[in-house]
Amino acid sequence: MNFASLYNYYEHLVFDYINGTLVGQFKDQDEEFFLDVACYSLTRLPSRYIRHEIDMIYYLAPGEQEEMEKRVESTVSSAAKFISKRIIENSRS
Repeated sequence: MNFASLYNYYEHLVFDYINGTLVGQFKDQDEEFFLDVACYSLTRLPSRYIRHEIDMIYYLAPGEQEEMEKRVESTVSSAAKFISKRIIENSRS
């Protein structure tokens, strides 16, 4: 049985936010930084597994998409600040 078509919808939201917003805010960081931010963020967000993007249209309550996007923005921004701070602290030691 192949489960490759299943994925966590939050991955899509996190990756889009990183590419669309965070990369511009942290221009001095490399790809490793953004991968760490994505991993750190995804462990702090709930899982929402789907097979097809269209599934979300039918299963989200009104306003839920906006709530999910706000949660992603907050979580990813916090993760980036945390990881950035840790990089600075480690470079001093």
